[in-house]
Amino acid sequence: MENLIRCIAIDDEPLALEVIRKFCDRIGGIELTVFSDPAAGLAAIREEKPAIVFLDIEMENINGLAIASQIPQECCFIFTTAYLDYAMKGFELDAVDYLHKPFAFDRFRTAFNKALRRLGEQSHRQAEQRRILVKQEYNTVSIPLDDIIYIEAMEGYVKIFRENEVCTVSRVILKNIGSQLPEPEFLRIHRSFIVARSKISSFNKKEVILRDGRRLPIGRLYSQEVTGKLGGV
Repeated sequence: MENLIRCIAIDDEPLALEVIRKFCDRIGGIELTVFSDPAAGLAAIREEKPAIVFLDIEMENINGLAIASQIPQECCFIFTTAYLDYAMKGFELDAVDYLHKPFAFDRFRTAFNKALRRLGEQSHRQAEQRRILVKQEYNTVSIPLDDIIYIEAMEGYVKIFRENEVCTVSRVILKNIGSQLPEPEFLRIHRSFIVARSKISSFNKKEVILRDGRRLPIGRLYSQEVTGKLGGV
């Protein structure tokens, strides 16, 4: 199934919502939900976290700027309004664009494409943030967190076992590399092992069994904490 771009539009004028719906249909690949009730629209935004929000500013019971200030950071929003007075304030709230009613399809499409570019930049930054950097000999290696299966401490260095039988060796102590890994995604199970929870298939009091069949020991001092945290695996 095609991955649709989830959008929400809030406007107390049904005709304005219909225009947005028609323009989204012309672009294609958009799943649009519309709300004439701003409070209901904001509740849906918080729950669904759509990619893009189309937001009127001057509505009967609430100013759209108040809604914009409560939109989750990962959502882009575009103001759609008949009033130019709010343009500067809108951009201060980090709006992607400001569509002055009545707007044509080409102008709407330009704003939509700007939102897509911002979403792409956000995704790139998030992907970059989900990495650790380690030294391997004289090189710096960037390792995606999702690529790590487990890490083993050796004498003065660590071995990072990764997907596709890749192993990265770095002269660093396990404690220091563990501090770069997000909890609860990674779990220290032994003085010599840190393991990615998503790579664990099953466990008992003495060991964890990885999805590829490998077995790693659970240290006696870690046993109670590990079995408690892995109760949902």
